[in-house]
Amino acid sequence: MNFRLLDYWTIGLFDFRLFKTFQDFSDFTTMLLNCHSYYSFKYGTLSVEDLLKEVTAGGFTAIALTDINNTAVSLDFVRRCAGVGIRPVVGIDFRNGTQQQYVAIAKNTDGFRELNEFLTLHLHEKRAFLPNAPSFEHACVVYPFTSEFCDLKEYEYVGVSPQDLLRLPFTVWKNHQHKLVILQTASFRNKRDYNIHRLLRAIDKNTLLSKLPKSEQADFEDQYRSRSELLEIYREYPKIIENTENLLNSCNMEFGFGSNKNKKRFTSSEEEDFELLKREACEGLKYRYDRVTDEILDRLNKELKVIRELSFCSYFLINWNLVKYAMSKGYYHVGRGSGANSLVAYLLRITNVDPVDLDLYFERFINPFRTSPPDFDIDFSWTDRDDVTHYLFDKYGWDRVALLGTFITFNHKSAFREIGKVFGLPDEEITRLQRNPNPDQADEYGKWVIRYSQYIAGFPSHGSIHSSGILIADEPISNYSATELLPKGFPSTQFDMYIAEDLGLHKFDILSQRGLGKIKDTLAIIKQNHGIDIDIHNTKLFMEDVRVKRMLKRGEAIGCFYVESPAMRMLLTKLKAEDYKRLVAASSIIRPGVAKSGMMREYILRFQDESRREQARREIPDLYRILEETYGVMVYQEDVIKVAHYFAGLSLDEADVLRRGMSWKFKQRNEFAKVRDKFFSNCRQKGYADAVVQDIWRQIESFANYAFAKGHSASYAVESFQALYLKAYYPLEYMVATLNNGGGFYSAQLYLHEAVMHGATVEAPCINQSSWENRIQGRTIWLGFYLLHDLERTIGKNLIKERNENGIFTSLRDFVNRFPVSLEQLIVLIRVGAFRFTGKGKKDLLWDAHFLLGHSKKIKPEKTLFQTELKEFKLPELWKHHLEDAFDEIELLGLSIQSPFELLKDELPSDLKACHLPQLINRYVRIVGFLITRKPTKASNGKIMYFGTWIDLDGHWIDTVHFPPVAKEYPFRGPGCYCIEGKVTVEYGFLSIEVSKMERMPNLSLDDIAK
Repeated sequence: MNFRLLDYWTIGLFDFRLFKTFQDFSDFTTMLLNCHSYYSFKYGTLSVEDLLKEVTAGGFTAIALTDINNTAVSLDFVRRCAGVGIRPVVGIDFRNGTQQQYVAIAKNTDGFRELNEFLTLHLHEKRAFLPNAPSFEHACVVYPFTSEFCDLKEYEYVGVSPQDLLRLPFTVWKNHQHKLVILQTASFRNKRDYNIHRLLRAIDKNTLLSKLPKSEQADFEDQYRSRSELLEIYREYPKIIENTENLLNSCNMEFGFGSNKNKKRFTSSEEEDFELLKREACEGLKYRYDRVTDEILDRLNKELKVIRELSFCSYFLINWNLVKYAMSKGYYHVGRGSGANSLVAYLLRITNVDPVDLDLYFERFINPFRTSPPDFDIDFSWTDRDDVTHYLFDKYGWDRVALLGTFITFNHKSAFREIGKVFGLPDEEITRLQRNPNPDQADEYGKWVIRYSQYIAGFPSHGSIHSSGILIADEPISNYSATELLPKGFPSTQFDMYIAEDLGLHKFDILSQRGLGKIKDTLAIIKQNHGIDIDIHNTKLFMEDVRVKRMLKRGEAIGCFYVESPAMRMLLTKLKAEDYKRLVAASSIIRPGVAKSGMMREYILRFQDESRREQARREIPDLYRILEETYGVMVYQEDVIKVAHYFAGLSLDEADVLRRGMSWKFKQRNEFAKVRDKFFSNCRQKGYADAVVQDIWRQIESFANYAFAKGHSASYAVESFQALYLKAYYPLEYMVATLNNGGGFYSAQLYLHEAVMHGATVEAPCINQSSWENRIQGRTIWLGFYLLHDLERTIGKNLIKERNENGIFTSLRDFVNRFPVSLEQLIVLIRVGAFRFTGKGKKDLLWDAHFLLGHSKKIKPEKTLFQTELKEFKLPELWKHHLEDAFDEIELLGLSIQSPFELLKDELPSDLKACHLPQLINRYVRIVGFLITRKPTKASNGKIMYFGTWIDLDGHWIDTVHFPPVAKEYPFRGPGCYCIEGKVTVEYGFLSIEVSKMERMPNLSLDDIAK
């Protein structure tokens, strides 16, 4: 009994019963080195929760999660293990495709960082993994049994799967069992999971299941086996069991969750951070206020005290520095979200919302109980966002900054479609199953699709990128995750925002929107054309402007951010919204959650009718007192907190559960469920009627994922005012900027129409006047070459370059001599009228083009000493019609600068216009309108109805309502002009026509005008 265990192996006389006296099997509980979750995308089949349930039931006390080529949920796995008594170990299964190269297991957090850095390098450079691992200092490596390495380092092993045991006695490894460990790859639990795995592999390879190669599938034996099963399988190789146990026991993954891991200091110390923050805030007082009151100073000191105590100074300063950089580059921004509740943010110009003026309470943004940094959402123009992002990476380090990842999951539709495809079902059959997933009405394959689509619904399909989140960490990002390299060159974490928050990493939200691009470009055009600089961040400039107020009240906001839609135009009219605070409310009550709950209509009614407000005050005085500013109606997220706390008696923490539940997708219902019972029991104890409480709760639930914080609405309202101010005084410049930034709610056709209504002359593209984008010269708007769908971008850009360098073109022949262009591209330019400056008609020019270029694909002008003058042809006068241009424009530009009413085939059945309607209320009328947009919705009986928006013969608005019977009998039949019949109605100043009959009017064709 005094022999060493190794001696038994050496002389080959090991007796299994003898080994039992040294080590009892019951001590071996850590034998899973290669576990996959379903974050081994389209390979694994278990969520982290299901994985832990499986291994706990299997009798394990420690396992290694080693997802394939990612560490997306490694730290989330570590966090969850604490609640189920499992000691977590993490690593990576390094594979080229499905071919395993080796499994690397981190010994500690240093090893985890090592593995992340190694994986990141390969992902960024799209490198294949070599068969041999690098020299890790804090990680162990397990090679598959098929590896040919014999000279293994101390931390390297060879894994033996149950299938490999039969071959073990016949390999070189039989004499090196001290380097062998159990490698039971665990990807699924049972036959059903294996089927799911095969389906996922077929989806990944975009192939039929029947054609999925064996090499792309896992072995059926790669299952989660129990501890007792593995001990039985390896019972004749106790050394392998012992090695596996020792390997796992040498790994210890300790990680501190929850503590703030964002960049902690902006300067060299926290004290210096505070002094800088205080100094910049005081400087901001001079810019923001003509008169600094005691109320403002008290609020500032209070905020600074809380920010300092919670160590959030650096967070504010990082945002301040970002905004400062953007402003130095001439970029425009909007700081929104609950950050608008902060006076410090307003003074630092992170936001443009005055929280003192709007009575926004700071505690909604930051309170002494908050442990995570506050959340600033900062919008930049879509053209500037990448540069701002690049600045953050350069300033704080590419190793410490990363874009935040997210997971794209299989939803109901995508699961059906993907599984249907791998079974070879035609598209129409897949669509039918999506609409009617009834197994009793499906064939055999249909039943499989229905069944397995339910299994994979919610599975992660692949990693992606969060829409706006950026992490700026105090330590390297590799401490927490490997990163993927995005097409724009920015790295992105493999985990999502929920895991990031658990880790203690809190995102900065850097978003983009085209509305800011409109503002930026308008200011540039105004500067260029008028020599005027406008400080658009000076809210005093436009908040009290009479012209802006008048436009807002009338809903004259086409092209303006967030206030241009038909629904918003209707709401602004009904609310007579001519001031900032009313627009703040309108920006929130237009949201789907408020509208769906009926609160938008109730708000309008109470605004218009004082007696209705008094009735509401009498019915539930406690509620009305809490919400007096909004006439007793819940409008903002804060209102939900107020009602939960003051009306239902929930603590502020419990009330905040409702707020977080509203905004956290996928978590909201669980959050609501936690406080529902207490909400109702408290209200019962206070003596409120059940019907009243039920109605209030219904309103709270309807806010889920939709309601705005008041500060967020205020931020939107500021941007709306900025846009309105520019449109009020520089409408043509603003409409050009709107078009150049991709428009907005409406089509480009309408924005051109709006420019014409403000006195513009619109010209089709011209080779001597147009730029790539639209440009304005005086009151003339020259359409840009980008609008020509069939014109190559390089042709348009190079054309402008040639003109700028060598002067304008004098003729078609001059153009062809100077500029290389194909006949096809030249015809596009001729047909759109780009050579009309020559005085020749299009047909004449097309004759010349064919003569000059013939059938050649492209001519490259050659400059020689002697240029041959090409012969001029005198053609007979060719037939033309003024509407030919309109047809060419529609085909080539997707719009026409001609009036749509000029294209009608028949005479107008009515010359009634929108200006006549106020005198015809409650009367039936017939009017012709050009369709702008339609909005479907459901009537109270669940049937489809529509709201229509049109322009009349003079270009003014017509609004229509199409109730279900009429919508069914007289449907919309595409774009164009319609003859509309119906009754004129008015509600609080907003006119509309309740349609009783509608017919689309036929347009002329080329054949018609040729007759």
